[in-house]
Amino acid sequence: MKALLALAIVAPLYAAEPLPALHAARDGITASGVSSGGYMAVQLHVAYSSRIAGIGVIAGGPYYCAQGSLFTALYNCMQPGTWTPVTAPALLKSEADALAAAGAIDSTTNLPRSRAWLFTGSADHTVYPAVVRALRDFYAAYRTQVVLVADKPAGHGMVTDNHGNACDLTVPPFIVDCDYDAAGQLLAFLLGPLQQAAAKETGRLLSFDQARYAGGDARGMAMDDAGLVYVPQRCATERCRIHVAFHGCLQGSAEIGERYVREAGYNRWADTNGLVVLYPQAVKRYSPFVFNPRGCWDWWGYTGAGYHTKAAPQMRAVMKMVERLAE
Repeated sequence: MKALLALAIVAPLYAAEPLPALHAARDGITASGVSSGGYMAVQLHVAYSSRIAGIGVIAGGPYYCAQGSLFTALYNCMQPGTWTPVTAPALLKSEADALAAAGAIDSTTNLPRSRAWLFTGSADHTVYPAVVRALRDFYAAYRTQVVLVADKPAGHGMVTDNHGNACDLTVPPFIVDCDYDAAGQLLAFLLGPLQQAAAKETGRLLSFDQARYAGGDARGMAMDDAGLVYVPQRCATERCRIHVAFHGCLQGSAEIGERYVREAGYNRWADTNGLVVLYPQAVKRYSPFVFNPRGCWDWWGYTGAGYHTKAAPQMRAVMKMVERLAE
């Protein structure tokens, strides 16, 4: 009887399904994100530039901007000022080149062949436009094909054409209605001309066990136990491409449910353009060893010194998810 009771308690921990093996394309992978998710997309792109063909970034800054310091992250890389200027892109380029030479990240010679779509809102007082301009300059130094959109009065959040708060607000769930489809715009820049988005979602949004791809301990690296993936109907039989979409701080499913994955704007484009959208999930963590009180992605080092390299636990987990989708 005790054994049955123990099984009943433990069983739900293993109830989540693994990611489906969809035989998705191993090349042409793209990623995007907002705020901490934007920084995470940049890290993934630079660290795995042989696999990641391009990124979209909303309110994020250059690779390794924080230099492993929370103070630098909060000031130089979010709200730079006279005494805390944004970290120089030239310095960050030299450090990325050194990491590549040491084998800690992929060769930076891949970056000239990739694309980067960047966005900063004129009403964003959380991550200043100067930070996003520094990201543009970082990529320009590599001759990456880069575009910066900076003419919308958006607050800090995911920018959409018909979901969320008023455009200039910066309040939960950090989704803003600016009559501008950022997801569609960035996908078109990264992937080329797109078929018109579906009128409504027709694919499946699946929950999966993230712990399988995080060494069995997702919470230990401030990732949620479950992640989400959107699979268009056609991707059950076609070889679709993969896009990784990173939410920002306080935007994970533990905080706002399915709002980000339903309202960010990716899924309707995915349905008509053969795109599997992976939504990894970060979560709040208050451990003295991993302190992440706002559920942000690690772009300043709370998971360890190698957070921006291929040794980074969060990025390793995400790439294992990508590999699974391509099986």
